[in-house]
Parts: sequence; structure tokens; C-alpha cells
Amino acid sequence: MADTQSIIALNIGSQRISMGVFTTAKNNLVLKSYRATSILADPATEAARIPQVQLAIKELAKSLKLGSQKAAYALAGQSVFIRFVKLPPLEDEGMDELVKFEAQQNVPFPIDEVVWDWEKLETGGIDTEVILVAIKSESLNDLNAVVSETGLGTRLVDSAPTTLYNALRYNYPDLQESTLLIDVGAKTSNLIYAEGSKFFTRSVAIGGAVLTSAIAKEYNVSFAEAENSKLTNGLVTLGGGHAAQLDESTAALGTIIRNSLTRLTAEIQRTNTLFRSQHGGSAPARVMLAGGSANLPYLKEFLEEKLNLPVEFFNPLQRISAGKGVDVDALASEAHTLGELVGLGVRAAEKAAVSIDLVPDAVQAQRDITRRKPALIAAAALFLAGLGAWAFFKQSSIAAANKHLKELESEAVELQAPAAKIKTVLRKELESKQLIDSYAAAENGRLSLVKLLNDISSHFASDQVWLTELEPRSGYNPTGDERSKGIIDESFTSLVNGKSPIKKDAADADCVLIKGLYRKDQQDVYALLKKLRNSEHLKFTWTEGGRRPKEIDLTDDQIMKIEAAIDDGEGKYAAPFEMLIPLKTPISVK
Repeated sequence: MADTQSIIALNIGSQRISMGVFTTAKNNLVLKSYRATSILADPATEAARIPQVQLAIKELAKSLKLGSQKAAYALAGQSVFIRFVKLPPLEDEGMDELVKFEAQQNVPFPIDEVVWDWEKLETGGIDTEVILVAIKSESLNDLNAVVSETGLGTRLVDSAPTTLYNALRYNYPDLQESTLLIDVGAKTSNLIYAEGSKFFTRSVAIGGAVLTSAIAKEYNVSFAEAENSKLTNGLVTLGGGHAAQLDESTAALGTIIRNSLTRLTAEIQRTNTLFRSQHGGSAPARVMLAGGSANLPYLKEFLEEKLNLPVEFFNPLQRISAGKGVDVDALASEAHTLGELVGLGVRAAEKAAVSIDLVPDAVQAQRDITRRKPALIAAAALFLAGLGAWAFFKQSSIAAANKHLKELESEAVELQAPAAKIKTVLRKELESKQLIDSYAAAENGRLSLVKLLNDISSHFASDQVWLTELEPRSGYNPTGDERSKGIIDESFTSLVNGKSPIKKDAADADCVLIKGLYRKDQQDVYALLKKLRNSEHLKFTWTEGGRRPKEIDLTDDQIMKIEAAIDDGEGKYAAPFEMLIPLKTPISVK
């Protein structure tokens, strides 16, 4: 049975649930025991996943004889929102408010509907960078309830990407070259970048379940049958005639898996570019492979072929000692799947490079009670002492009580003047806060417009297509006679300085009108539209009203109007086009 000094680590993946017990000896981590089990990550049975997770955790805890101890657990990459934000150089005492402001700008949900945490990162430069990690409060509270119902308490909650980074930093302390850790899970692959003191991570929705779904679709079988085929006969076919060396059925299965994994390598190359362009990193010189789906035969060789780099299996146990009861041979074969458990152990032992704690409501309430216990005990003692004093003074004479009452009334009169001043100060404080809130709202709208312009402009990389006009509009309706309404007063250039160019009755901007010119080939414009579909600010669906509203995908024709290409003989240089695209998040213009 684990003692109270042990660290209980729980990794709740989409398909693999694992649990480990760590302790510290001579300032080093020791893995005393661990267990793992799997559930089926079938998208069609998502509603049944929570009971499966609860049963799996309960069985693991029982197997490890944990009782009701508190566990540190990690959330899968696809369930959390992670953003890296650069801040101007400033003193630490001013960071909390600025980070909160940035969280409100970057987290795609109302800030009071999420649980979030942040950590300042070492960048090696003068700029300050922080990592924001957030999750919907409802999702976190539901999952924490599942953990609580198994009999375990909650010590801390982290995310899988940050625990993997902590495991990487702890086990490879001398790591300086640009390194990419690819953690291939069931539903998500976490891409972890480390270079010197730099850190970046991105999760992509490609994992083992995607491969299983592709097999099920190709052979018209159930998800469970496809998963069994992948586990028993699955592999990744390689180039150079590798498929010709296999029997026909195995080669066909391997080709399906290879085609599905091509998306993963494309996302890796895209993320490499993001790390280099937005975070000042270098192209990875070292690649490590981790996760449950990393066991797929020839996956390592496939990545080496596509990335043109040597790939090694991640070993998160390099600096972890194994307890007496641990099967060392079995541990060595599964080491690359234990990154999250080790990262949680490192985090709970306060040896982590990045410390994130997403606190569920029930846990926060318990922490508040624990923090207030000394004050409550002192208050109770004071109450009892006061009760005794009251009993004593109750025996005093009525005359003494009346005298004391008059003294209190006199003091009350003296306090009325400062009380009025305090009320005035509080009123002015409220007015100041309302003014600050209005300035903050205006700044939010300005920043949103700037980010939107930067995002759209970044996609105009071709010298055959130009952006000529970008106008936020409201009232988006792709099926109406008037598809949108302008929010800018067309005569604003002649308005008196200091007056807003926004129409008085203008609603929030829910779409953007993009106008531009192209040289010859309309396909250049369609290629631009394809790139814009990956924008984090634009959406390409529309909710159709009626008794049963439904979400419909917008076609290219609904989005874009384009004139025929210009013939050089006409004496014109370019032809116009325009796109009307809805925004994911409306922008306030008031």
C-alpha cells in the first residue's frame, strides 16, 4: 500500500489510462509501482466513455492499494487550450493583471467559464513570454467528479503536453539542441519543442483512433474490429518497394495506415514553421517518439523517411529509479508510454520546469477551507471567550449598561462623518472601475480588429493576388437579399475629429468583407480561399434558422464573387474579387 508521502500520478488519456506511485529518495524520484489499462476510443461510443474511465481508475487504484490518497492527474491534449503569449518587459508585480487581460483576449471562451493557469517561461531574451493553459470549468469539474467517485482525492491537475515537457527537461537536463518530442496518442498527437530555454507545444487531432477509423471505413467493419486488425496485423508501409515484400492483405492495411499518417507529417512540418517563425526556434535536429500509438510497427522508420531526421524512442526513466517490486524488463519496453506519469511525478515533487495547476471548483473550495482553518479556530476561541465575558457582564448593574450604551451612541455620532467620506470614496472607486472597463472594452475591440487584419494579410503571400480592402460588417446572412450590413459611416472622412466613424445603430461585426485583385488565374484566388479556411478568426459555417436550426458548411460560391480573368489585350492589369466570410467571434464596435 502506498504511504502518505508517496506521489500518486494518474494519466487520463483518450484510450490508455495509467497510474504510477512515486516516492523520493536522496532527492531523486523512485517509481515504486505502476499499472495501465485501455478503453476503446470509439467515437460512436463517446457517451459511454466516462463510466469506462471511472471503472478503469477504480481498478487501477485497487490494484495499487491506494485507498483514498490524493492523486496528481493529467488531462489529454485535446481537452485543454494552450496559448503562448509574448509580453513587454515589466516587473513581476504587474504581471498578474496583464496576464489576466491577455487570457481574456486569447482564451476562446468567457473567462468566468474556464479554469486557467499560467507560467512565465525562460526565453533567454529581454521579452517576457508566458504559457496559458485553460479548460472549460464544466468539463474539468465533471472529470474531477469521476476521479472523486473512485475514492481518490485531487492533489493537482496538469495537462499532458506540459507534463511531457517536464519529463523531457528532467530526464535530459543537458539538452540544448532543437528537439521535437512526438507523442502519438489515441485521438491526439502532442508536438513538444525544446531548444535551450525555449518551449513550444501544439496538439493536432491525429492519433491511433484516426487510423482505426480509416481502416473501419475502408473495409466497412466496426471500430472494434478495425482496432483489432490494427493491433494484430497493422504496420506502416515504407517507400522503396517495402509493400511488395509483404503479403497482399498486410500491404493493403499498411498502405491505409501510411496514407492516414501523411497528415501527421504535414502537421509536423507546419508546426516546425510556427516554432521557427513565431518563437525564434530552429528546425529540429533531434526527434523523439512517445505515446501508446508509437508501438505501431515501422512508425519510427516512416517518420525518419518523411522528416529526413533520425528518430529515437523517448526515455522518461533515465533519471528515475525503479522500486523493488517493478518488473524492469516490462518497464523498459513501455518506457516511452510513461512520459505523462513521470512528468506528474516531477511536477508534484516540485522539480518541474513548468508548473501548471488547473484547480476544479470542489478542490478550490476544499483548499479555501483548509487555508481558513487557523482563522476559524481562533474565531471559535474568541467566540467562547466572548460568551464567558457576556455571562460575567450580564451580572452588572443596569446603570452601568445604560452608561456604556450612551458611550456607544456618542461614538456612533463621531463615526458618521468618516463613514460618509468612505461612501464617497467607494462611489468614486465604482465610477473609476466603470470607466476602466469601458476603456478595456474599446481596447479589446481594437486588438481584435488588428489581429484579424494581421491574420488575413498573412495569407496574401502570392504576387498574383492583392488585398485592396478589408471591411468588418454585421448582419451576416448568406441566403438573404442583403447578405450583410455596413457598420462604418461612409462619410466618416468628413466627420468632426473625435467623433466615432461607427454608425449609431451598428451591431457587433460578425463578418468581414475582403476585396482584392488577381492577375490571370482564378485558381490563385481559390488557393487563397483554401488557406483562409485554416484561419483561427474566420469560420466557414452558418447556422440556418427555423424551427430546427442546423449548422451548414459554406461553399466557395456562397463566400466569393469573382470576375473573369483579364485579357492583356484589354489594357487592364487585374480583375477584382470579393469574399464575405463570417467571424468565429463577433467584434464589439461600440
